[in-house]
Amino acid sequence: MRLAFYAPMKPPDHPTPSGDRAIARLLLAALAGAGGEAVTVSTLRLLEKDGSTAAQDALLAKAGEEAEWLVESLAPSPPDAWFTYHCYYKAPDLIGPVVAGAFGIPYLIAEPSIAPRRRQGPWARFAAASEAAIAHADRLLWTTERDRPALEQAGHGAKMRPLPAFLDPGAAVAPRAAGQRLRLLTVAMPRPGDKMESYRRLAAGLDHLALDWDLTVIGGGDGEAALAALFARHAPRVAFLGTLTDPDIIRTHMERADLMVWPGVGEGVGLVWLEAQAAGCPVVAEDGPAAREIIRGGLLSPPEDAPALAGAITEAAALRAQLSARGRAHIEAHHSLGAAATRLRAVLDEVLR
Repeated sequence: MRLAFYAPMKPPDHPTPSGDRAIARLLLAALAGAGGEAVTVSTLRLLEKDGSTAAQDALLAKAGEEAEWLVESLAPSPPDAWFTYHCYYKAPDLIGPVVAGAFGIPYLIAEPSIAPRRRQGPWARFAAASEAAIAHADRLLWTTERDRPALEQAGHGAKMRPLPAFLDPGAAVAPRAAGQRLRLLTVAMPRPGDKMESYRRLAAGLDHLALDWDLTVIGGGDGEAALAALFARHAPRVAFLGTLTDPDIIRTHMERADLMVWPGVGEGVGLVWLEAQAAGCPVVAEDGPAAREIIRGGLLSPPEDAPALAGAITEAAALRAQLSARGRAHIEAHHSLGAAATRLRAVLDEVLR
């Protein structure tokens, strides 16, 4: 199967690390495991974060030109299907429906999202374009429970298929004895908004933690100074490693940590929680839709409750061995690259038979 792959929000070769880039790369690997030869046919980024009419006009024009060029360049040997990762009101797929329609090939979207309240306001045109692409799709692969109701209410239930978040779990990690000091780890870019709010809640929770602990923070960028200020009161116990791009190095830190602590305000998928559980590192997070879906090797605390977060960390530290084994087993069974490849193969067989 020859597949045209496109990620309008962020292409898989984008230089800035992020969960979206990681998921795009994982999808390419899973499609290969499903027997597909997936090629990224466009790197045009259609993300428009500010609700700017002028910016959206420019992106619509660029997308039109890109789609026209792709139809011409792919015409000698069209792909068997088009596969888009992530289509929503800030980054609609303005290219895939055009190209798939021109060649009469199946069109699939992984992680489609409909936000009814965005049908009015500064993103109304992009929201409409996103919903048009979703309506055009032959299959919609939904990942998060919070996206499912709006897709079903829009009448897309028959073509929806579940694709739980996944990763390459790597080799299982041998059990390790806990040390005298609890080693905590957080991996997240300190961006304004939900990320910094999660860091704020983490710092507040640590105020109430009676155990002997230290914290390693992986994640850098423009928000590093604000992040350091947020944890200033805990300075002797916190090590900031900045941006690390080598996944093997990040994996080593996860394997050495006792707990991954990340409140996860507004998390859509929570890939870092999957990575930690795969590495045998139990997770402590705030209760939320994404956390409830994917965390089995860990504990959840009520949102924005600092003493409760500290209590969950204390309890998870005592149950670390059990939570580690439970999390790893759950990842292998439900969120592995192999499990995703099997699901994708079944979907591709449906549309290409």
